[in-house]
This record gives sequence, C-alpha cells and structure tokens, in this order.
Amino acid sequence: MTDELTHFNDQNRAKMVDVTDKQVTHRTAVATGQITMHPETLDRIHQGQIKKGDVLAVAQVAGIMAAKQTSNLIPMCHLIPLTGVDIHFEDNDADTITVNAQVKTKHVTGVEIEALLAVQTTLLTIYDMCKAIDRGMLISNVHLVEKDGGKSGHFIYQS
Repeated sequence: MTDELTHFNDQNRAKMVDVTDKQVTHRTAVATGQITMHPETLDRIHQGQIKKGDVLAVAQVAGIMAAKQTSNLIPMCHLIPLTGVDIHFEDNDADTITVNAQVKTKHVTGVEIEALLAVQTTLLTIYDMCKAIDRGMLISNVHLVEKDGGKSGHFIYQS
C-alpha cells in the first residue's frame, strides 16, 4: 500500500490522473452490498406484490445503468468503455437481499468504482421501490470483493 495520493497536482489541487501511457489489459471488479428489511417486505418482493413493479428486475437495470454513468457522477473517474456488467441477487429467505455486481472492461484503468456504484444504485432502487411499506430498511456492507487486471494486479477482500 502506498501513501502517495495521485489525484493532486503540483499545486496540491485536484486533478484527473493521466492514464495515457498505461497498458490496455482485461480488468474486472466485483462488489457487494446488502439491504435488510422486514420479513414481510421480502415476502412481498418474492410474490411480486410491490405496487411499483418487479423490484429486482428494475433494480438490476438501474445498477447496470449506474455503472455506465460512473464518470458523470464521480468527478475524477475516467470514462471507461464497459464490456460487461452483471448483477446477481441472493437472499436469506428471511430479511436480507445481497447484491453482487461484476463489471468488466478492456482498458487502461480499472472498474472498481463502476462496480461499487452499480451495487449502491441497485440497493437504493430496492429501497425506493419498497419504501412505502418499509422505511426502516438498512443498506450495509458495501465493499469491493475482488479486482483483477492492471499494474496493481489481483485484489481479494479480506475481512
């Protein structure tokens, strides 16, 4: 781990890092997060009884759209041509949905922020679609699970 911050210029002001000379490589990132809710809310999602529609289908599309818009939302992120975004859901049949997002590119910089934004947006969409019946939902444990490609190599989250 380095202590050097790369997003500051010689005047100690913000800059977008210059990636001009970096190698094009295959890069992937996987992020995850959870939303916990009342058991009745999860039951209604499973049964398709949320008035706004199919919660997981809408949330999945929202997460994919978010990954594609990352550079418009996070100031120092580069515009990256994504080659794949995939969002998966798991739940514990009780009160929690886990969202996993995998993002891929063949480019000069990684897609960690894209994966994290996809997870956050997916979770927020679930919240938005269910808030009329459960305002106490908790979004938690959002983090990078794994990334690969580029100079910094392979990273796997260690809890």
